[in-house]
Amino acid sequence: MSNNTPIESTPLFEKGLAMRRAVLGRAYVDKSLANADEFMKPMQKFVTEYCWGEIWNRPGLDRKTRSFLNLAMLTALNRPHELKLHVRGALNNGITRDEIAEVFLQTAIYCGVPAALESFKNAAEVFKEEDTAKADTANTANTSAK
Repeated sequence: MSNNTPIESTPLFEKGLAMRRAVLGRAYVDKSLANADEFMKPMQKFVTEYCWGEIWNRPGLDRKTRSFLNLAMLTALNRPHELKLHVRGALNNGITRDEIAEVFLQTAIYCGVPAALESFKNAAEVFKEEDTAKADTANTANTSAK
């Protein structure tokens, strides 16, 4: 499989791709898939099919609850890159900044203060990026309207 060979599409892959884009954002997901080289393509396919197609689409928990769980687990595992990604996903799934803070306060007790503090710092970076992006969009809209 060369770098420009697409990942084999299956019904489960397409189901996962739709969920992954809905939670993480189309731009991020499409960039991840486009940047996948021959080495990474099997992992991208696996994650898209089983994490997003199978687990995230199960009926037992809604997307918001799954996001709460991911924020706590990623804090416990100290996975800052994935945590930032899932903070954005949690916002997309309707979790408020106050609720995200409560998750991290809860993890401080059960996972340790250093892990929770790191998650607070990472979430604050995401919030700042999101606020900047919203302000830039508003400024562009105002400039275009003039």
